[in-house]
Amino acid sequence: MQNNKSTDFKTEQQELAEIGRLLSHPARIAIIQLLAEKKEIKTGNISEYLPIARTTVSRHLKELRDAGIIKGSIDGLKVHYCLNMEKLSEMKSLFNKFIDKSISSFTCDC
Repeated sequence: MQNNKSTDFKTEQQELAEIGRLLSHPARIAIIQLLAEKKEIKTGNISEYLPIARTTVSRHLKELRDAGIIKGSIDGLKVHYCLNMEKLSEMKSLFNKFIDKSISSFTCDC
């Protein structure tokens, strides 16, 4: 059994790691980019734009939806998805803060 020590890290570190995990798959990046371009798209149509099967798209949509990065509204048998700009803004702020802290007084002598 593997010992999971992630809870021993600061909340900000855990949040950054979760964002990194969510963005670590090119399909999820492609879905976010597609939604940014199209503004809104129906579930079934997403797979027409990406080189992956509908079932795979659904799995990635679930990950993004559960994380709050995308949101959807039901229209009959389809779901209309769009980006959750509030969540993306929070993510951007968290990453900017992380990068700014990391390089604010950085010097390297190696």
